[in-house]
Amino acid sequence: MRSKKSVGQTVVFRRLPAGRPTAPNDRLPPGMLIVLLGVCLLVVGCGKKDSVEAAGGSTGPVGSKVVPDMDANHFKVDHAERFVLVTAGEYTAAPELNVTGTVSPDVSRQVPVPSLASGRVVEIDARLGDEVKKGQLLFKVQSSDIAGAFSDYRKAVRNEELAKAQLDRAKILFDNGAVAKSALEVAQTTEDNAKVDVETSLEHLKLLGSDPDHPTGVVEVHAPVSGVITDQQITAASGVQALGSTNPFTISDVSHVWVVCDVYENDLAQVHLGEYADIRLTAYPNRVLKARIANIGQILDPNIRTAKVRLEVENPGLLRFGMFVTATIHGASREKHATVPATAILHLHDRDWVYTPVGDGWFRRVEVAGGVMLSGGLQEVSSGLAPGTQVVRDALVLQNTVEQ
Repeated sequence: MRSKKSVGQTVVFRRLPAGRPTAPNDRLPPGMLIVLLGVCLLVVGCGKKDSVEAAGGSTGPVGSKVVPDMDANHFKVDHAERFVLVTAGEYTAAPELNVTGTVSPDVSRQVPVPSLASGRVVEIDARLGDEVKKGQLLFKVQSSDIAGAFSDYRKAVRNEELAKAQLDRAKILFDNGAVAKSALEVAQTTEDNAKVDVETSLEHLKLLGSDPDHPTGVVEVHAPVSGVITDQQITAASGVQALGSTNPFTISDVSHVWVVCDVYENDLAQVHLGEYADIRLTAYPNRVLKARIANIGQILDPNIRTAKVRLEVENPGLLRFGMFVTATIHGASREKHATVPATAILHLHDRDWVYTPVGDGWFRRVEVAGGVMLSGGLQEVSSGLAPGTQVVRDALVLQNTVEQ
């Protein structure tokens, strides 16, 4: 007799003698048969699981292995004849550099207007942004400096009159032999010094803007030149200092202005003194002005790595201080570049690309630098493509085909 254990039960098998008929009591109960069948299925299932794990270690579907092309810019398409090819042309022009800048006043044409006397502002006759003419009244200052200057002037006049009388008397006495020649010379020197004092005090009054014949305590300040008031530092009833560091007004000549541009460090080799640039205004896109490079800054901005390039331009009346402009700087020597239809250049991932045929249905995507637009639907290629090279005319169509 042998026995085999199952889950929670013991199954007993009895060997019957050979030739002995099976008795009704020797049959297994129906419940035992069901348990025996379950044990057999469990044993068979475990055997299959072990064989599967030994074979592959997974029961899922087997995936396909894909080997990608190492060069993503090199690919083959079916029916390559559908894509029309064109030959790149040739275009000769001077190199160009586009930079941005702002309109600024020409500091050599700015004239400060200081107050000639210390005091209190009692009247303002011009405002910031006004266009003024030479000699125009700007503001008035009530000052005690006039009283002091006029007093000095009157004293100088009286001293000069006394010195002149003494000189006349000394001449009479010298002619009669009553005094020595040295006394006459002293009187003459005193008269000369008195005249100098009168002239100096009178000039002081004129500088303050006061009339010696009609003195007043109010000083009038007039525009020294014609131009536009670009800075104002006074208001009504404010105090001012004579020839102080802060000027009440600043007048700028706007007939010539500066355009200050930021040029990146990598582009400085294309900028040269004396070369000309085209100025385009955001406010007037159809107007192009000529400017000359007058200065290239010696100090780079450490944050954005740019140098200040100053352009001088004649103002036809359109330029305003602070205006945003675009400057196109032209190089001195002319260079040859390729030209292709504008549709042959694909702008993808902030770069410009063209597709060139390699042969047998293969194409290569080449990075280029797109230039200015030309007539006839053409576009300049600054670098990356040589004249005479074949390219796909419709780059976008080929790109869509590749992505599909």
